[in-house]
Amino acid sequence: MSDRSGPRMTLPTQLVLRAMLEEPTAERYGLQICVAAGLSSGTIHPILARLEGVGWLESRWEDGDPRQQGRPRRRYYRLTPDGVEHARVALARAHTPISALPGLRAKPAGGAS
Repeated sequence: MSDRSGPRMTLPTQLVLRAMLEEPTAERYGLQICVAAGLSSGTIHPILARLEGVGWLESRWEDGDPRQQGRPRRRYYRLTPDGVEHARVALARAHTPISALPGLRAKPAGGAS
């Protein structure tokens, strides 16, 4: 599904990339990305795997024993330096209307709200 230009820029992929670009150097675990992108876990994890496969993301399992905190172990994701640049370029080239993005609505002509 990817070629030299990167992964297909579906709307969910765009939402994941926008969420990751909010803080490009920060590590985030899956649930944080789900919330930021407004998508389910079953949607984001295949996207994260594809982005990691093309080198835009890197991941690591958390250190320590999460059982002490009563939760599953977390996998943290971060954009690579090249991934930050590729994501910005890909999003700039994406042709998704703003009205299709959750939480954003196109303003009517004339500036009325």
